[in-house]
Amino acid sequence: MSSPLILVNFKSYREGAGNSAGQIGSAAELVMQESGVTIGVAPQFVELHPFCRHYEIPVYAQHIDAVEGAFTGRIPAFTVRAAGCVGSLINHSERRLTIAEIEACVEAAKFNHLESVVCTNNVGVSAAAAAFSPTYVAVEPPELIGSGISVAKADPDIIRNSVAAVKRISPEVKVLCGAGIQSGECVKTAVDLGADGVLLASSVVKAKDPEEVLRNLVSLL
Repeated sequence: MSSPLILVNFKSYREGAGNSAGQIGSAAELVMQESGVTIGVAPQFVELHPFCRHYEIPVYAQHIDAVEGAFTGRIPAFTVRAAGCVGSLINHSERRLTIAEIEACVEAAKFNHLESVVCTNNVGVSAAAAAFSPTYVAVEPPELIGSGISVAKADPDIIRNSVAAVKRISPEVKVLCGAGIQSGECVKTAVDLGADGVLLASSVVKAKDPEEVLRNLVSLL
């Protein structure tokens, strides 16, 4: 995706299901069209195909498994691709994987022509993930996730240092940051620190007016 990317993770929030999910999708599509800023979404799994059919925005899965065949309940990469998705999150802090599993999922994404967004929690893990050459590394200090305290303000060094570490290992890998992102100022600070965008969830998904929040997020870009 073109930079900067604002990627909204719906998680398993009730506000990210059914008609509420559709309202977020419509808001993302409208704000993306008006602003020219790429806004991607990672809906809940049952929403992937409808989102890909109904909204002209990049759609990501929240997780994939590097399997296919007789694996009940798993999410093979090829099914995500068949649904119309452009990529997937991998190793979110709420869906942690081993290093070997991360590598296998990145390879499965590549094989199925999907972007991979590998989530990490510090500079060292960001560098390790970059060695697998995913599309993105998304660094999120776990203590700030859902806190309302922006990583861009509370820990700008983790953004700056993660960007430097990732680029030393694999210059083509892009870097997102997340945790507590809630305003256009947060997004601008992240981009000024070298990030290619942000990964966020509750500030949009739980908002009374997701469109208003999205407009604020892109307002300084």
